[in-house]
Formats: sequence, C-alpha cells, structure tokens
Amino acid sequence: MEKRESFASRFGFIAAAMGQAIGTGNVWRFPRVATANGGGPFMVAFIVALFVWSIPLLMAEVVIGKRTRKGTAGAFRDLLGEKYTWMGGWIGFVCFALGAYYSVTMGWTLRYFLYGLFGVLKSGVDTEALWSSFISSPWQGIIFHAASVGLGALVVFRGVQGGIERASKFMIPSLFLLLVIGMARALTLPNAVGGLNYLFNPDFGKLLSGKVWLEAFTQSAWSTGAGWGFMITYSVYTREKEDVACNSFITGFADTSAALIAAMAVIPTIFALAPQSVEEAIGSGNTGLTFVWLAKLFPEMPGGRVIATLFFLAMSFAALTSLYAMYEVNIRNLMDAGWSRQKAAALVVALSFICGIPSAVNINIFENQDLVWGVALLVSGLLVSFAMMKYGLEKARKEEINAVSDIKINRWWNISIALFPAMFAVICGWWVYQQFTWYPDTWWNPLEVYSPATMFLQWALALIVLLFCNNRIARAIKPGELGAMGEECRR
Repeated sequence: MEKRESFASRFGFIAAAMGQAIGTGNVWRFPRVATANGGGPFMVAFIVALFVWSIPLLMAEVVIGKRTRKGTAGAFRDLLGEKYTWMGGWIGFVCFALGAYYSVTMGWTLRYFLYGLFGVLKSGVDTEALWSSFISSPWQGIIFHAASVGLGALVVFRGVQGGIERASKFMIPSLFLLLVIGMARALTLPNAVGGLNYLFNPDFGKLLSGKVWLEAFTQSAWSTGAGWGFMITYSVYTREKEDVACNSFITGFADTSAALIAAMAVIPTIFALAPQSVEEAIGSGNTGLTFVWLAKLFPEMPGGRVIATLFFLAMSFAALTSLYAMYEVNIRNLMDAGWSRQKAAALVVALSFICGIPSAVNINIFENQDLVWGVALLVSGLLVSFAMMKYGLEKARKEEINAVSDIKINRWWNISIALFPAMFAVICGWWVYQQFTWYPDTWWNPLEVYSPATMFLQWALALIVLLFCNNRIARAIKPGELGAMGEECRR
C-alpha cells in the first residue's frame, strides 16, 4: 500500500492553505471592486462576508477532509453515501475547469514579468498596444500557458512535502514581501494619501446599498477559495489533531491582508500618477487595470522599472500557488481510485494544458470560461454547506471543530452554514439577473460570451455526465474508514 502523504509541519499546511486562497483576484480584482463600491463601506461588508460566508465554509471543508481522508469525490461518497458522489465530482470538475484557463492568466503575468526584466516596461511605452499585440498572438498565449502548466506540474509531481509544502513555504512569504515593497513605494509617491482616502472612503451611507453587499460577498467567496474543494484536499494530508478553527481564520485573514496590501499598492499609484484618470483606470476591467494602466504607470515613478518587475513577479507567485492547488484537487481524486501520484499528475496537467488552449488563443473564450466556472464555484460552496447540514451542524461544531481547536467556536458557525442556501440564492440570483439586464438581446444565445444560456448549458452538460457516471466513480474510489462522523451521517 502506498504510504499516505502528509504535511511535515503546521506552517506547511497553513502556507499551502494561504497559497490556494491568495491569487490574481487579490491583486487585480479586489482594488478595482473595492473602490468602485464605496471603499470603506465595501471593506465593512467584506469583513462581514469573511465571518459569515468564507471562514465558516473553510472550516466545513477542513472537517470533511480530515474525517474522510479522501479527495472531493471520495469525501462526499464516504460522508453522505454513494448517490452523492456526483457532488464531490462537481467540485473537482469545477476546479479542473478553472485550472485550465487559470494557467492562461498566470501566463500573462509571466509574460509581463519578462517584459519588466528585459526593460520593455519603461516610461512612455504604449502599454495598450503592447497588450493588444500580446493577446492577439495565439502562439505567445500557448507558449506562456504551457510555461505556467509546466511550473505547476513541477510542484505537484514532487508530492506534498517536496512540492506543495516546499513551494508554498517559499512563495507565500516572498509574495507578501513583494507586495509590501510595492505598497511601500506607492505610499511614498506625492499625493498617495489621496489614494488611501479614495480607497477607504468613509461614506458609510453606502452600507445601505444592496450592490455593495453583493459585490463584497461575491469577492469574498471567490477570493478565499471557500467551498472550492482546496481545503478538503489539503486537509487529507494533515494531522488528526490539526486545529480547524485557527487554521481557517489564519487562511481567511491572510487572504484579506494580501488583498488590502495589493490595494494599497495599486490605488495610490494610480491616484498619484494619473489623478485625472482614476475612474477610467478602475473601469477598465481586470486586464485593463493590470496590463495597461499599471504597466504604464509603474515605470513612470523613480525606480519604477524594478517595482513593475517585482509586481508582476508577485502576481506570478500568487497565480502559481493557486494553480497547483487546482491540480492537486483532481490528482487526489485519482489517487483515491488507486492511481500513483506520477500517473495522476501526468494526466491532470496534460488535460489541463489541452483544455486551456482555446482560452490561450482567444480571450473571448477565456472570458466565457471565467464567467461560467467562476459562478459555478458558488454552487460548490452550496454543496459543502449541504454536506454539513446533512451530518448535523451542532455535532460537527462540538466534536469536529471545538474538540481540536484552541479557539472555541460558538453557534454563529451553525447559523452561517444554515443560512448559506439563502445567501447563495441571493448572490447567484443577482449575478444571473445582471447577465439578463446587461445582455437583454442575447441572454438566450449559448454561443454568446456572457449569456446566462451559455452558463446554464455548460453546467447542465457537466451535471448530466456526473450523474450518469456517479456509480462508476463511487465504485472506482477505494473504500475508506468512514469514522463515527460518516457512519452517523449515512444512517
């Protein structure tokens, strides 16, 4: 029997958990969404979302992974019964779909890191033309997509201790250091204080805006990785007495800290160097803000070429730590079915590269996949909450969380998980409603990039396949010891 892999230290697990949470969304989406939704009021709503959505789900995932010692598919099978295996399969498939195009995003950051390293990002460069030239070159897209997949493969082929833990221990502290350097330089620019005032706008009357709360909850859900299956997977490799509550809080707070540091690097830079164009930069979208505006503005400051290079290196680190977590989710699922790590990793990264090629050569396909599977993550979170409610929230809190945690969790956790279906209905419904209102003439067309029809069609196809293959998947996974938790739930 193959020896079970495990993290060598608590810090190794925490670093890996922080890595899966901290991604490009912290750097390019959080600053843009926060300032577009009132700044200070958004921060308040975001912190609330962290405590009632993200951290409770992180805890739930850790509980499931620790007790079943299986990846997502096996965990749902052992916890709920064979007929629910498709739920864990859904979580795994969504992670795979995300990874297929997320490596494309990482490829963009690698390309711009090299631009900075070789002096392309300099004062006066036409960054809009530079971005257009790069994104319209299919071969460049494929090459840097392949480079990203290759770097992710190097980590997961080396296993948990030699790959994931070692890489996370190096990259997470390095990532924070690079972000802090960028923040420190931005805050020393003339008028940087104005950028902080803009970022932390104290107009708390906007807390009455439903849009602010919906944007904050959505950002928290996507940013922390809650409900994605990462923590189920990583928890398979932890000690039996690993602290559930503290580790989940650390992961959530680290993700929030990274987002705030990134925002304090990005917004003061724009405010100081392009004060007349702040709204335009914020409204240019994730790629426009990052690869056009920031690539243009960083070189304008003294020492800016170095800062630009370090900024895109930080983004590459953030992307990589999330990418290999996406790979590991399905590598673990295949290992549960008896595959060796090497064979499972080879299949996952090869398929991910192939399936990511369309996104690498066509940005419209990339944006379609980002919409479809980004929103599908909310469904994954719903399934995690369902698993916890079916088992019993009070029993899970007392026997699986508080029994091993230094921080004792009260009933706010039960209430948050119990309210999750309602929160999901509001947030997911809001996103779908937006698609209908933004595209009133094309919402029905599944061939349109942003139509609700394309999202529901792709979800339906994935769901049909998973339901059809449910029993086959359940029986392919090796039997495991359910423990008291699984036996009680299944009865």
